[in-house]
Amino acid sequence: MLSNTCKYAVRALIYLGKYSADGTKIGIKKISSDLLIPTPFLGKILQNLVKQKILVSTKGPNGGFGLGKKTSEISLYDIVRIVDGDDFFRICLIGHHPCSTHEADEKPCPVHSRFGPIRAQLLQFYQETTLDGILGDMTGFEDLIKL
Repeated sequence: MLSNTCKYAVRALIYLGKYSADGTKIGIKKISSDLLIPTPFLGKILQNLVKQKILVSTKGPNGGFGLGKKTSEISLYDIVRIVDGDDFFRICLIGHHPCSTHEADEKPCPVHSRFGPIRAQLLQFYQETTLDGILGDMTGFEDLIKL
């Protein structure tokens, strides 16, 4: 499953997608307060997303964070890959090696044949689910943004 760091990143990006879509920059203290995420921890997460060009940041009195891409161009997969890496989509459910690289003469793990299709569906879901889609699904549920 996803790390708490990754969940915080997703929440922060949904928040910024909602409140900074027009190019407005939002200060880290405001984001931290609204999402109930410790400011230093959130700062590290957001700076990582800036380095990866998912976010942009400006310093100064009117500075803050904003999206570096359109919400339709940011998928859940992008976020997970940046924050947690892509092992979630490659590593065997009960092993240490990527299922796609097991030796041809070795038997895959006992759950490989049942988990493989589920993993493929998860990968597809994460790749196809964008911030834009999430924000569209939130209409009428805006209070959930702080979850």
